[in-house]
Amino acid sequence: MTKAIPILRIFDYDKAIEFYINWLSFKIDWENKPTNSPIYMQISLGDLVLHLSEHYGDSTPGSGVYIDNFKELKKFHSTIIAKDYKYNRPGLQKPFLKTKPLCMDVIDPFGNRLSFNEV
Repeated sequence: MTKAIPILRIFDYDKAIEFYINWLSFKIDWENKPTNSPIYMQISLGDLVLHLSEHYGDSTPGSGVYIDNFKELKKFHSTIIAKDYKYNRPGLQKPFLKTKPLCMDVIDPFGNRLSFNEV
């Protein structure tokens, strides 16, 4: 089966690194950073892969990504809360439809929402 990779619009490389790499612990798989041009990059956290783009027309600010079957969400939550990121302190909650045991939503600096849902 083909894999779908969400593209999220970003506007500031340093803010994206602070949020995705330093706080959420994604890693940079590759970057396309031509001089004086918008950035396009791939990041990953385990099997979760996202593309981040400064290019006009690549996605819409405020997009959402539903992340299903995230293992050890409580542990991941504890890890990111311990980092004391001043712009975001998400809580764990029971999903509205109660199809999963726990979920956690985080909003990136560009208005994109990542919804982590436990196995």
